[in-house]
Amino acid sequence: MSTKTKIALVTGGSRGLGKDMVLNLAKKGNEVIFTYNSNKSEADSVVEEAAAAGSKATAFQLDISKMSSIEAFVNEVTTHLSEQLGAPNFDYLINNAGTGIYGSVFDTTEKAFDNMMNIHFKGVYFLTQNLLPFMNEGGGIVNISSGLTRVSFPNVSAYASMKGAVEIYTKCLAKELGSRKIRANVVAPGAIATDFGGGSNKTDENKRTAIAGLTALGRVGVPEDIGGVVAFLCTPEAGWLNGQRIELSGGMAV
Repeated sequence: MSTKTKIALVTGGSRGLGKDMVLNLAKKGNEVIFTYNSNKSEADSVVEEAAAAGSKATAFQLDISKMSSIEAFVNEVTTHLSEQLGAPNFDYLINNAGTGIYGSVFDTTEKAFDNMMNIHFKGVYFLTQNLLPFMNEGGGIVNISSGLTRVSFPNVSAYASMKGAVEIYTKCLAKELGSRKIRANVVAPGAIATDFGGGSNKTDENKRTAIAGLTALGRVGVPEDIGGVVAFLCTPEAGWLNGQRIELSGGMAV
């Protein structure tokens, strides 16, 4: 293996947007480590697709909502890297893992709120904190947010608030990590046709028509609209892009 091979770590990489991120990173020659929550067979399929793209991918189980899982995961990954490559370090971190749990501001329970906080913000915050000692100088962090931090819709108040917190966190990371030449940016997808949040962006034709009507490019997004941009952010060509929010929504509500 060339010493120039970069290593990217993607959370939630077994399906949807995360899968497309893993495959695009692999196509650019990165070795990829990614996490899955419960479906190992889906993760194994992504490993095979990455191999077909000419790169190695390795899947690890992680429940990002549990602090004990984060500590165990970091130990497992750094041990793996040390054994396989001789050092526990890596280059790029993509915090993508998430769930689509929506509800009215009147109906959101404390349990649902805490679950979203643990997955979408607390987990991102402390996984990043635990991995930073192992990130190589000149690497990068890409945090996945949402178009819902810019455009408001009903029933997303808690979810959108967590993503807003992630965006502020990313700006702070960009400032604090500058001395290590580690960049931090946000990618904010708009409405994408995946299974996320019950999959209505794939299956609800009325909703799909409404989204297309709000979008300058006239359609609902697909996972393939996202992964290539994330992979670009993990290249030297994106080396001067830092502390930015990049919305990928096809021009939704512009």
